[in-house]
Amino acid sequence: QVQLVESGGGLVQPGESLRLSCVASGIIFSNYDVTWYRQTPGNQREWVATITRSGPTGYGDSVKGRFTISRDNAKNAVYLQMNSLKPEDTAAYFCSASSVSRNYWGQGTQVTVSP
Repeated sequence: QVQLVESGGGLVQPGESLRLSCVASGIIFSNYDVTWYRQTPGNQREWVATITRSGPTGYGDSVKGRFTISRDNAKNAVYLQMNSLKPEDTAAYFCSASSVSRNYWGQGTQVTVSP
């Protein structure tokens, strides 16, 4: 059974940092592109960042320069380092692993940025 488990969310103040983790079981994570998305109630899902199987990364405009995605294939994990957090970063954050024929999702972790 494939599982993606996100963790690391929480309540922080503007300007602070958080590191989210996405740990996979049941698949070899290094065979997948992994993407972080976020979503707030009533809004569409927003692309945050992607790291490909071979390593290149991409970021949404709203997080570029503040967030960093990385992976540790030995730990079957992908991380999202979030710095200089803003109230508008408040959302549920989800990780997704995708290949040509498969797509898996985690349950999400909540990030709240508030004074």
